[in-house]
Amino acid sequence: MRAPKGSGALIDLAALCELGCPSKEAVRSTLEGWGGPVRHGIGVLAEKKRADMVHNLLEVLRDAGVKVDARDFTVGLSACARQSLWQHACSILTTMPNAQVCPNVFSFSAVISACEKGGQWQQALHIFQAMPQAKIQPNVVTYNAMISACEKGGQWQQAVSLLWVMPEARVQPDLISYNATISACEKGGHWTQALDLFHSMPQKKVESDRISCNAAVSACEKGGQWKQALALLGNTTLPDEISFNSAISACEKGGQWQQALNLFWAMPQAKVQPNAVSFSAAISACEKGGQWNQAFVLFQSMSTANISCEQVSFNATISACEKGRQWQLALVLFRAMPDAKVNQDKISYNATISACEKAGQWEQALDLFWAMPQAKVQPNVVSFSATISACDKGGEWQQALGLFWAMPAAEVHPNVVGFSAAISACGKGGQWQEALSLFRAMPEAKVNPDEISFNATVAACKASGQWRRALGISWSA
Repeated sequence: MRAPKGSGALIDLAALCELGCPSKEAVRSTLEGWGGPVRHGIGVLAEKKRADMVHNLLEVLRDAGVKVDARDFTVGLSACARQSLWQHACSILTTMPNAQVCPNVFSFSAVISACEKGGQWQQALHIFQAMPQAKIQPNVVTYNAMISACEKGGQWQQAVSLLWVMPEARVQPDLISYNATISACEKGGHWTQALDLFHSMPQKKVESDRISCNAAVSACEKGGQWKQALALLGNTTLPDEISFNSAISACEKGGQWQQALNLFWAMPQAKVQPNAVSFSAAISACEKGGQWNQAFVLFQSMSTANISCEQVSFNATISACEKGRQWQLALVLFRAMPDAKVNQDKISYNATISACEKAGQWEQALDLFWAMPQAKVQPNVVSFSATISACDKGGEWQQALGLFWAMPAAEVHPNVVGFSAAISACGKGGQWQEALSLFRAMPEAKVNPDEISFNATVAACKASGQWRRALGISWSA
């Protein structure tokens, strides 16, 4: 949009409005230099992303006795909506009656849209509910903006209710109405409701598009419904990376690593380029399926495809190596993260420590554990438990016990894994009294002993010749 002749004058006036209220003479002089409708000037302000000036400009024009009509206000409100200036939009709406201008459906719709873009679903609902009192019937644009506001605000039930009342209000829901409502159900974790809406679209003579399908597939992914996700993907005419990524992730959640890989390798055939999310979801599927070699191949393929390895990709591959007992590869990947400008987080550390623990590399595990505070990563119960277990396997009972008693100071509550590993370490070190003390402390710590805890305590007592105590523990089980 080209700025109309004289637009600079009106912009100067808008700038003056920010500093104070210009005189009526200044306003009239500016408008003579402008020579065009006020809404065109407001449009120029919107183009320059200065919708924040619109409110003051409209007030000044009103006070100077300049006629401003509903279209001028609507242009200003729409400009505020585009820039998510919901407070400005609400304020402009309230000033319309003072300017002897009645708000219309377009005014209300623009304000609701501004609230939607600003993440203010409650304010949007307040404006929407005020429409009957103003004797204004919402149209499809109004409903769509309101449903979208509920979708962004996580109010899936409200969104569904609005969709169902549209026919009663003699407003026909369109593609946008359905897409926003399906997306609201998806974000709310209600995959059945999302699917019902998606499948009802043909009956309502609304043709679904890629957005509808992607929202429905994503809803199935969040609900762990991989078969439903695959069925939807198969019926999509032009799937994109979002369609494939959601379906791959659904297979990952459902433990279907082979299906996930099939989808991943099918992407180029469908002329869809895998992105970082595609790779990460496929790697995670392989990790959960215990396919460390497949995960590593995918990880290496990322550089070939000129895709930067992200934290999720690194972590999933390290976890796959941990499950596959590839501790050296896990350590290599972990150490490669800083060079790739990827932060090592709690998951990275825990997975690598666990890989070292499984391989009996207690020194490596301990080094990683003590490096966490230096990297400003707070160890959690998994970090402690895995490191204690590594020390147990390495016969380092003192290290294991020291770590266990350090947990309260770190505000970490020990779990059954931590207790069991510490008991086992004490048993191997001939510290049956410590082992027994730890076992007896479990109920007080609100941790239920399991089979491993019992067996480790019994073994500790037996190893030190404390047969009676061992028998006592066995009977108590």
